[in-house]
Amino acid sequence: MSSLKKFEVAVFNQEVRNCVKIAERHPKYDDTWENIHYVEILARDLNEAKRAAAKRFPPTDGFVIDLIEEMKEFY
Repeated sequence: MSSLKKFEVAVFNQEVRNCVKIAERHPKYDDTWENIHYVEILARDLNEAKRAAAKRFPPTDGFVIDLIEEMKEFY
């Protein structure tokens, strides 16, 4: 069994960006989602991290995963 790794995900919501551009509010998400949010996801590998990110931030809801990268631990 492989151990879990920590991945950093950069995500924003394109629908929110579109609303903000025309001075409207998205009906579901706060305006802060126009900016990139950085979240951590634990997964065995990059593919699992991508699946977890897509489940948590569905593209069908306007979310765009800008970047996913493994975080290296510093001791």
